[in-house]
Amino acid sequence: MAAFRGPKRWLWRWRGGNPLRRRSDALEGWVLLAAWAFTVFGGAVTGLAATQAVEDGLARQRAARHSATARLTEDVPPASATGSGARVVWAKARWTTADGAPRSGQVRVEAGSAAGTPVAVWTDPGGRLVGRPATVAQARVRASLVGALVGVSAAGIPFVSGRLVRARLERRRMEQWDAEWQRVGPLWGRMTS
Repeated sequence: MAAFRGPKRWLWRWRGGNPLRRRSDALEGWVLLAAWAFTVFGGAVTGLAATQAVEDGLARQRAARHSATARLTEDVPPASATGSGARVVWAKARWTTADGAPRSGQVRVEAGSAAGTPVAVWTDPGGRLVGRPATVAQARVRASLVGALVGVSAAGIPFVSGRLVRARLERRRMEQWDAEWQRVGPLWGRMTS
């Protein structure tokens, strides 16, 4: 089969010396080149930008959240007494903010903890309870996953657009060939009879 293909020509779509090359071939070549360029570079740039944005956001979150020690204000019943068998339950605790203001709220503790038990909590600058911030390693993993997802999603747009334009060009080319065959086909029948 390779013997019938002829020599491989690089950049054949953009060379003007081929008499069989149509304008639609050159247009298709440019569309494919643009689609691939936007797919590769657009996806990479968008993915890297998303990665950087997520890393920056998580770094700001780490800087803003502070560790504090809260004390339980009530005894927590053991897991067998709660009926649910849960080993970690919500209980009321009290802590002080960095500026010395007292705060209270619900925190997760092990069932059976006594009143006054210290519990590590994380607070925002206003002293409200927040979740533990992501570590540097966790932030890198999250940022990489989000960046990869955003990059692949962004790369899909020009890829699919290029495929749609190419399909439309192919459909148009087939319609032109059908019209040309309708004009030339009957002439061939006269020559062979």
